[in-house]
Order: sequence, then C-alpha cells, then structure tokens
Amino acid sequence: MRSDPAQIAHDDTAAAESSTHKPDLSLDQSIKALETLILSRLDDDKAQDIVHIDLTDKSSVADSLIVASGRSHRHVGALADHIIRALKENGFGKARVEGLPHCDWVLIDAGDVVVHLFRPEVRSFYNIEKIWAIDAPHRIASTAN
Repeated sequence: MRSDPAQIAHDDTAAAESSTHKPDLSLDQSIKALETLILSRLDDDKAQDIVHIDLTDKSSVADSLIVASGRSHRHVGALADHIIRALKENGFGKARVEGLPHCDWVLIDAGDVVVHLFRPEVRSFYNIEKIWAIDAPHRIASTAN
C-alpha cells in the first residue's frame, strides 16, 4: 500500500493524463468519420450541390466545412434534423445549431466540422464557398504585397 500522498497524487495525475490524451491519428480518424457520416447523410437525403472544403491549416475554427443546398425550406429543415440525429446516434454529441426556425440557412457546428445548409437562392446570394477558394481575389491581393 502506498502511503506517500505526493506520490499518490502524481500517479493519479499521470494516469488521468494518459487516459484523456489521444494521439493525433485517432483525432484525424474521428474527423474523417464525422465528415463521412455527414456527407453520406446528405447524399442519402438528396441534398444538392454538396461541397466539402478542407480547412486544415487554413482556420482555427474547424478542420472541415461542408456546404449543401436543399430544394425548399422543408427540405433544408429535414436535412438539418437528420444530420443532428445522426450525430447524436453515432456518439458525436449534440451539435450547436442556428437557423432552424426559418430554414433559409442552417448552420450546424459539430466541432471539427461545420455544416452550412441553404436554400439555393440564399446560397447563391452569400456564396460562402468563394471565401475559402484558393484563388479568391482577396487572397491574391494579400499575397502580392
């Protein structure tokens, strides 16, 4: 039996750190599983114009951005609802959601992956894919200076 309180505390802290620390590989696998789940759910639900943008090393907000369109308010709402349920059922927890009452633009923040669901007219107005384009004019201008 250990009787030194300092040694007990050190051993307990080391055990806690080793059990909560996950190597990057498993984190990468978790992100890929999350992306695959969302993309397959969108495909199954007949989302339109699905775009997956890798944000690794581009943003600290997320590692991945997925943008898709629904045909109507109802379709966008159903896409969002199905993704939220799939995330919960597959152990990814409860995602933060914005825009569900109107369903013009629904944002789902699943942590490492952010999903934007739009009605087509709203998507073309905001054109958020252009923000992350490699050859976007604002990126070219900032690198030329």
